[in-house]
Amino acid sequence: MNWKAFFIGVGAGLAGAYAVKELASQKETVSADRVLNHAKAAFKKSGPISGSWINMTAEPYSIAPLDYQVYKGGISRNIDGKVEQYEFIADASTGAILDAYPLA
Repeated sequence: MNWKAFFIGVGAGLAGAYAVKELASQKETVSADRVLNHAKAAFKKSGPISGSWINMTAEPYSIAPLDYQVYKGGISRNIDGKVEQYEFIADASTGAILDAYPLA
């Protein structure tokens, strides 16, 4: 048996196992489009919406003592001829809306 080939094989196997472990341990995120669709569906329950947007890059957000990666977005609605705008913050890993508030 060629010991050099054996140790190269063992090293490659360990490196591959480590890489798979690291990839599996990374948290998956929900796509920004899916989060926006979820937010639009939630806002449509209280009336029609006229526009929406979302920041496609997740960013850090903290509600003490918790830290999140979030998407920020907005919804516009026309209610009785008056434009109402809201901003929302959604968890990037679950898509859950953490906060929503009107813009003044």
